[in-house]
Amino acid sequence: MPDSYILLLCVIVLAVVFDFINGFHDTANAIATSVSTRVLSPRAAVIMAAVLNLVGALSGTAVAKTVGAGIVESASVTQITIISALLSAIIWDIITWYFGLPTSSSHALLSSIVGAAVATSGISVIIKAGVYKVLLGLILSPVLAFGIGYFLMQFLITLFRNSSPATVNSIFNRMQVVSAAYMAFSHGSNDAQKTMGIISMALVSYYKLSSFVVPVWVIILCAVAMAMGTAFGGWRIIKTLGARLVNLKPIHGFAAETSAATLIEFASRIGLPLSTTHVISSTIMGVGASKRLSAVRWGVGGNIIMAWVLTIPACVVLAWGICRLGMYLV
Repeated sequence: MPDSYILLLCVIVLAVVFDFINGFHDTANAIATSVSTRVLSPRAAVIMAAVLNLVGALSGTAVAKTVGAGIVESASVTQITIISALLSAIIWDIITWYFGLPTSSSHALLSSIVGAAVATSGISVIIKAGVYKVLLGLILSPVLAFGIGYFLMQFLITLFRNSSPATVNSIFNRMQVVSAAYMAFSHGSNDAQKTMGIISMALVSYYKLSSFVVPVWVIILCAVAMAMGTAFGGWRIIKTLGARLVNLKPIHGFAAETSAATLIEFASRIGLPLSTTHVISSTIMGVGASKRLSAVRWGVGGNIIMAWVLTIPACVVLAWGICRLGMYLV
């Protein structure tokens, strides 16, 4: 049996790797629209997203507490449980990145936690209220995001109906820089906290703590790891979100990013771990549908939704299998 301290170090290393891949995988969430509308160059967009992901990640810990202590009983998991969950989420992220599918790193991780915890201690380890909260966010957030994006775009169309296209583009070329920054900040505020919760869960297990806390060094470590991943960028997914799903102009990019970032920020403050990928994909579809339904390439959207649906069962099973194998080997 490996030393428990070595296993804790493995958890921290894998968590940092996952956070890096999460930033790499989800860069598209923050910058796809601003790159596709040519408001920002890819290099400038990635640098801005990396910096604001870092700032956002330092802005709170409510989501971290939900992930680390609200989904499964922290006292019933082991370091092998957490390592298995991280490996499962990393593998799923790499697979979906390879195929250019903007799936949810968040739900990959959360589903993997459940699968690995069940493999370790049985189904009784699941905190039903926490799982229902996550599932509610999973179901409602795309619907809300689609609706907010649709209605904000309709409002902007009405507001600028008497303006020339050149004037509108001139205004939103500048405004979309602001909305892209807002989106990058919100992405960091929600997504980086999930890995903070995982590392803190491992610390609770190792030190047998009676209460769940997120140390400052964990917050900084996760924030930097996600920012570094964002700086490298996930260009396959940027192409899917920014170019293949809807033909975007600056006003559409502003509407999609502003809608998504506002919903994500609200969720972050109440401790709800949303999928930033689901949210921005849905606002893009909502903005596109405001022009006409045919403006959305529903075939691409259907593939994205199918990947969303597959993420939860695939990661539950994958994490369960990895955990059982790990328990057998050690």
